[in-house]
Amino acid sequence: MLVTLIAVLFCLSDAIWASPEVRLGDTTITGALYTQSGVEFFGAIPFAKPPVGALRFQPPVLTTTLAGSDFDATNFGPACIQTDLPSNASISEDCLQINIFRPAGTPADAKLPIMFWIYGGTFLVLSGLTSMYNGTKIVEKSVVRGTPVIFASVNYRLGPLGFPQGIEAGSKNLLNLGLKDQIAGLQWVQANIGLFGGDKTKVTIFGESAGGTAVFTLILGSKIEGLARAAIAESAGFLPTFRPERNEATWTAFVNAVPQCAALSNTTNTVECLQAADSDTIITAFAAIVPSTSGTSDISFFPNIDGPDGFLPDVPSKLTPISRLPIMIGNNRDEGTLFTPQNTNSSSEIRNQILAFSQPSLETPPPPELSAAIDKLLELYPDVPALGSPFGTGNATFGLSPEFKRLAAVYTDFAFQATRRNWTVSMSKSGIDVFGYEFTDPDATVPAPIPIAPGSLGVTHASEVFFVYGSPDAATPSSIALSSTMQDYWISFAVTLDPNDGKGNQRPQWLKYKTPEQNILKLDGRGIKTIRDDYRAEQMAFIADNAKAFHL
Repeated sequence: MLVTLIAVLFCLSDAIWASPEVRLGDTTITGALYTQSGVEFFGAIPFAKPPVGALRFQPPVLTTTLAGSDFDATNFGPACIQTDLPSNASISEDCLQINIFRPAGTPADAKLPIMFWIYGGTFLVLSGLTSMYNGTKIVEKSVVRGTPVIFASVNYRLGPLGFPQGIEAGSKNLLNLGLKDQIAGLQWVQANIGLFGGDKTKVTIFGESAGGTAVFTLILGSKIEGLARAAIAESAGFLPTFRPERNEATWTAFVNAVPQCAALSNTTNTVECLQAADSDTIITAFAAIVPSTSGTSDISFFPNIDGPDGFLPDVPSKLTPISRLPIMIGNNRDEGTLFTPQNTNSSSEIRNQILAFSQPSLETPPPPELSAAIDKLLELYPDVPALGSPFGTGNATFGLSPEFKRLAAVYTDFAFQATRRNWTVSMSKSGIDVFGYEFTDPDATVPAPIPIAPGSLGVTHASEVFFVYGSPDAATPSSIALSSTMQDYWISFAVTLDPNDGKGNQRPQWLKYKTPEQNILKLDGRGIKTIRDDYRAEQMAFIADNAKAFHL
């Protein structure tokens, strides 16, 4: 996701006229009422102790009560430390907070379903900010259709603070802290959402991009059990997964950027020193190793394989979902265009891009099986513009080298579509209720972080988020109608575990994903219809069959 989304999704346009209150223990939480929408907002409520000092690089410490007699929850809190946020966005290590949107006047005994949002941003930058995702229109829509819900969102730690890398992090069990933050947020919901009128037994987790990856990672294991009953994964990135020592150099660079700890950078005794550093020093070090816009393709701080009791005991392709939650899962047609360098112009560049993701060691030559798999992959994605992404654009190259469309097609399938399809088939065969989709609306756009050739993005990564949140960027009649219908599907699923509740807009039946039919729903303002999930079958089957070589 992109910083520019904030301009659309951040704005709370309603006037604030009254102050709703909720009692949490001995504390009165005061929120804000947006009268035009009929939605109440409670922001920046801590769900864990501030992860600073001795709690830096440690699992979150859940807190379900507040200090003091009053708590002002009328605004969003700061984002967790990251780069590429607008100048008026505040960041802080003390960021583990939850936000709640509910229908105005919701009584404590209403027992409304909860839609629990997890933001994306490559676990690093760009969209790791809950205030970008205003749940007002989702809640408003839920009331209009007669199926009211509560929307909740949480911050989680990013980059080296949320996903420490290297041997030391692995040996001290400091991996995947950002995922643990998400679990803590869900535990807070279990403890307290009833006070806001929510039903803790009816939680649907949903997220996009890295948030979608987080959703899927959570349902692979048992830690989500009892915390959610359904899941929605939008444009989840299924990238190569490694043990933490693979990114030792990244961790060393971070330690080197903290002056008082630099002398320890080549040791496995850095954490205590880093915990003693002040927040300003940590923020500066974070920015030093995460230059602007690197989050579009950097996987240095992705979740790691963390052992038998962790979130990822092995690479995802070797795992089966323990939590058998019903799931909606899908992709945008041209996921990869946003991540493809516009100056790509050779096969060797494409090879190097794939190696950068897939090489198990950054210090040694790639294994022969990986080199062979990449050779075959390039054969399956030839330098033929009509076969490239944006798909369906014929021989157009938008003033770029044809290799741009070639690499964009590889990215779309390698990082998103192939593993999504493989998992969708697998989950369906195991009896899990799966609803698949492909988003293809031609009016869908997303502001790019750098200048791009007009037309070269197609229906790219993150462009569906505007529609889910009721704010399509190109406000054409068809996109507005599609957005409303997509909200119907999403809310219906959260309320009934089925996107087809018959309420709201008249819309096509969304069939469960079954084999051999492999039906998915094509979400397009020109017409929503059922299609077969069989496009680029040979290419995606090859990626899935070679998941071991690619570390998927």
